Formats: sequence, structure tokens, C-alpha cells
Amino acid sequence: MKRQKLLVLILTATCSIFLLTANIQAQTGSINIVTTAVPFLRISPDARAGGMGDAGIAISPDAYAQFWNIGKIPFSSTPDAIGVTYTPWLHDIAQDVYMISMAGYHKLGEDQAFSAGIRYFNLGQIQFTDAFGNPLNTGRPHEFGLDLGYSRKISNALGIGVALRYINSALANGVATNGVTYKAGNTIAADISLYGDNTNEDDGSGLTYGLSITDLGGKIGYTDNADTKDYIPANMGAGLAYTWAFQEEHKFTLALDVNKLLVPSFPQSTGDSATDAQAINDYHTQSVFSSWGKSFGDNTFSASVGAEYTYNNQFSLRAGYYKETKQMGDRSYFTAGVGMKYQIFTFNFSYLAPSGNGVTRNPLSNTLRFGVLFDLAPQQ
Repeated sequence: MKRQKLLVLILTATCSIFLLTANIQAQTGSINIVTTAVPFLRISPDARAGGMGDAGIAISPDAYAQFWNIGKIPFSSTPDAIGVTYTPWLHDIAQDVYMISMAGYHKLGEDQAFSAGIRYFNLGQIQFTDAFGNPLNTGRPHEFGLDLGYSRKISNALGIGVALRYINSALANGVATNGVTYKAGNTIAADISLYGDNTNEDDGSGLTYGLSITDLGGKIGYTDNADTKDYIPANMGAGLAYTWAFQEEHKFTLALDVNKLLVPSFPQSTGDSATDAQAINDYHTQSVFSSWGKSFGDNTFSASVGAEYTYNNQFSLRAGYYKETKQMGDRSYFTAGVGMKYQIFTFNFSYLAPSGNGVTRNPLSNTLRFGVLFDLAPQQ
């Protein structure tokens, strides 16, 4: 037990120092923010983790493990569960932009499970225009990701999981301008996850940890030009969580996630047209596998720290902090949340405090997210 606590402290300090150093390094040079297609896949899909600074890789399993770390699901205390979360987006300026996420699983005995999930991102009604501002048609852009997963225990303390994901992005489907007709983009991706559970079976206290590599898949394009396809947000994340139990009714969890975006930065202009054209061509035509490796030359890291207090497994209070490096967008924010369990239902709410200005302002600032979990067959 002492070794586990020491491991938590060492890794927490190491990750904090590493991210601070990376941020200082980013300030010494020019910043080239890394962007991807289908960024909705990086939105926190549930209100529980959303209240903990978006730390979800290693916290105790629920239905949303499908998106965070599918290897957690065989360790769930309930054999069947479904979760639904509603997330407003850009709530300050739009009322019809939102994401709905839904996930669920079914355990096959104690050691394995099948799971599924969907995330649907609606961007509201938009008036399309051409390059000169002339109106074209109107549309309702939307994107979604559909998941199927399988997970199993490979020992009493270790689980693994894999998921396949179909991604559809219809941002300007059917819009024609300058001789180009835009279409919906489609691609396939996969997740690979590992989860370790060294907690006490009696009270749930102890260490959990996870490694999750998500959205490993092909590029996505919106025209017939294969050389203009964009990368999806492949990511490698690691998480730790430690739970303390007091007098059987009180539990307190601290969690830490560190994420690395596996997408290379777009080449910066050198002022030489021939050199820049070649660099852009190399960026678009390199293979997905080589792009993952090349991404390690970029400073695209983020960290989440979260805390959760639970009373009698029925009421929870949560808080968290999120920080990312400048090349990721330089966002940072505090979060808070509550959870309430009633029979088979668990209601979760999270709030993201207003932070940042302009491009560093989070679209979820000053927004309340709501989710509900259904334990369909709670174990007695």
C-alpha cells in the first residue's frame, strides 16, 4: 500500500513538471497550433469526468468507459448499464449546437463484456456562402461516431479492450462552389485500452491506472481530392486514480490524466513558395503511421487533475482542473460537478467555469452538462 501511494505521488509530480517544462519551451518559440478534423471526438463525453477536469481514463468504471478506457468495463459492479449525456456547445451565442453521447455494455459473466456507443454532434442551422460572401444554400452540419467494443480481464487485476469506430462528418454536404462539390467525410478508427485495478474488494480503496490509445484510423476528406484529406484526433492517454475509504460511507478519489495528441503540426510558412508547397504536399501525403511518429516532435500535451468525494455511494461532489500546452490551444479551466444516485438511476451534472478569451475561451465556458446512468441489473 505504501508503495502504491508513493507511485501516485511520484507520477503526479513527474507529469506536472513535464507539462510545465513543455509549456515554457512553447513560449520560447513561435506557436503552431495543431488542428484536426472531427474535433468533437475530443469533447468530454460524460458529465462525471467533465466535473473532474476531464479526467476519465482511470476512475472507476461506468457505461462511459466505452469512450475513456474500454478495458475498465469488466471491472464494473453492474452487469448491464446505459448512459446518456447532453452537452450544450457555444451556449453563450447559440442554442441549437450540442453533443449527445450514449454508451452501454453487457457483461458476459465476470470476465468479459460487449459494449457500444454513439456521439452525435449537431452544429445547428448555417447559411453557407462562397468566397465572396454570396449566399448559397442553408444546411444543418452534423457529425457522429458509432462504436462497437469488446473487453475482458486477463487477470484479476488487469483488463484490456478494443473498439472499432465509424466516423461520419457532414459539414457542407452538397454545397458546390468554385467547381467543387463537398460531400460527407467517412473513415474508420480503432481504440486499444488497458486498465489495472489494485483496489480493495471490500471498500474500493486503492490504486487504479489506465492506458488508452484512441482514434487510430484513416484520414477524412470532404472532396474527391485525396491529397486534401485531414487527420482525425488520434490520442495516447495515461491515467492514475487513487481512492481512500473512510468508515465505509466516505470515499475520496484523486485522479490524473496526461494526454498526447498523435497528430503532426501543419508546416509553417518559410516565405519560399516552392519550399512551402512541397512541405504542404508532404504533410498531406504522408502515411497515417508516419504521422503518429512525427507528432512526437510537437508539443501537444494536456493534463487533467480531478477529485471526487462520495457519501454512501449515493451522493458525490467533484472538482477538477485542465491545462494544455500552447500548441494544443493554450486552454485551461476549472470544473465542478455533483452526482446523485436513486435506485437504478445516477444523475450527474458538471459546470465549466468561464475562462480564457478569444481562441483560448472554451466553448463549454459557463455551461452546465447533464447526464444520467441506468444500472439495468444492479448486483445485490
